[in-house]
Amino acid sequence: MGWEPPPNWPRITTVESHTGGEPLRVVIDGFPEIPGDTILEKRRYVRDNHDQLRSALMLEPRGHANMYGALLTEPVTPDGDIGVLFTHNEGYSTMCGHGVIALGVVLPEIDAVDVRAATPTIEMDTPAGRVTAHPQRSEGEIERVAFENVPSYVERLDEETVIPEYGPVTYDVAFGGAYYAYCDASEFDIELGDTTEREFVDIGRTVKAAIAEDISLTHPADDDLGFLYGVILTEEPKNEANIRNVCIFADGEIDRSPTGTGVSGHLAIQHAKGALEPGEEFVVESLINSTFIGRIAERTTFHGYDAVVPVIEGKAYITGTSEFTIDPADPFKEGFVLR
Repeated sequence: MGWEPPPNWPRITTVESHTGGEPLRVVIDGFPEIPGDTILEKRRYVRDNHDQLRSALMLEPRGHANMYGALLTEPVTPDGDIGVLFTHNEGYSTMCGHGVIALGVVLPEIDAVDVRAATPTIEMDTPAGRVTAHPQRSEGEIERVAFENVPSYVERLDEETVIPEYGPVTYDVAFGGAYYAYCDASEFDIELGDTTEREFVDIGRTVKAAIAEDISLTHPADDDLGFLYGVILTEEPKNEANIRNVCIFADGEIDRSPTGTGVSGHLAIQHAKGALEPGEEFVVESLINSTFIGRIAERTTFHGYDAVVPVIEGKAYITGTSEFTIDPADPFKEGFVLR
């Protein structure tokens, strides 16, 4: 039996994937055209004109509180292969490492890029800047994806604030495509493996709000990038890694992967503290024991900051395809969140 939606219903086609357990819903057809000369202009246009489609795809009943997505656009640079906007439960991120790794698998499969070269690269225009993905083949299949991220740097080290719910909290802040505050999980008297989703959401929201009020973040290149995106809680690794972490970002969204932009921030912090040199590996494991391998490709400067160029590597898998329709009469057509 077949069914076709009425012609006035929006119909959006996606490829579903995950990186280290973290979903990426890639829109490949049906989304309205996204004008703009820069990726940040395109990001603002979608936010101002089509945010109801973002929420419909990310939130229930089509998604959930921890869904993540990607909107593909034309490149905005002469040598770019593709542009990408990343979406989540609250809006639009500035960069996404697990998303870039997943796109390194998805884009060749949908013939959006040509990866037939001996050493293929995919040049992606993201709101944070140029990111270069390197799909790695084994027997013709893409087995892993590494990507060279935007320059990453430390904004604050060993800062302290008092949060009424938790007392004094020490944190670092680094930019790895987005700004994160890094805290030791022991500051909240928790162990990551024994903590409930509700506790993570409460800690993430509370700490993010307190630190965002405590410090002012101004990205040196663009005001649209100058905000605290998430909180990363760390502890000793359970397996063969350097550190274990969980990232709580956007509106209490919990990353299942080690968080690619977060790993980039880790590299910048470790280098600033004298604990990591270019070329050395730094492995981060997630709540579900998936791992990303990070290393510093080189030192650099970024608008006056001492920075590093991170390379992050991980695995991604396609899990299926979907076609979503939106009934204009549906009272929940724009989605909702129920935790």
